[in-house]
Amino acid sequence: MVRIHIHEDRCTGCGLCAQACHEGAIGIHEGKARLLHEAYCDGLGNCIPVCPQGAITQEVQELTRSPWPIQIKLVPVQAPFFAQADVVVSADCCAYVYDHFHQAFGKNHIILIGCPKLDAVDYREKLSAIIHENLIKSLRVIRMEVPCCAGMEQAVRRALDDSGKTYSLSVVTLSIEGTLMHERTL
Repeated sequence: MVRIHIHEDRCTGCGLCAQACHEGAIGIHEGKARLLHEAYCDGLGNCIPVCPQGAITQEVQELTRSPWPIQIKLVPVQAPFFAQADVVVSADCCAYVYDHFHQAFGKNHIILIGCPKLDAVDYREKLSAIIHENLIKSLRVIRMEVPCCAGMEQAVRRALDDSGKTYSLSVVTLSIEGTLMHERTL
């Protein structure tokens, strides 16, 4: 996962980075720029080019959970965390039904979630752009056995076709009781 790092010894406290941070992660505290809300930092680094002192850099941190945002509608098409990532596209209800979701599917993976039924959005275009614009390592779909989750699988399959890239696609199906029914590779 990529995060920004502020080198306090170089920071003059001008505040340009705080203004450039669209997420509100950076603020000025005691005359220096600080990452006040680390969870808000998307790691994209809009703050880096505006710093006249070169006091902000990007650092790679070990990924234990997927970076925020994880909703397909909110995640940027291009982001450093997609580089060489194992990407999991999941129906959002799966994490609530399957007790060990993060241990089984989330550790060291980028998770994107959505609900094709409730979001009333075709994820195909956004997912196709993400796949096309980033050099991801693998692609996996986690879905429930219910019919509405077929929409998530179809969106990912079509997005993969539209992207022009070739990846094997793994599809995991969970039961409504919260058990792993099967995994297949397409």
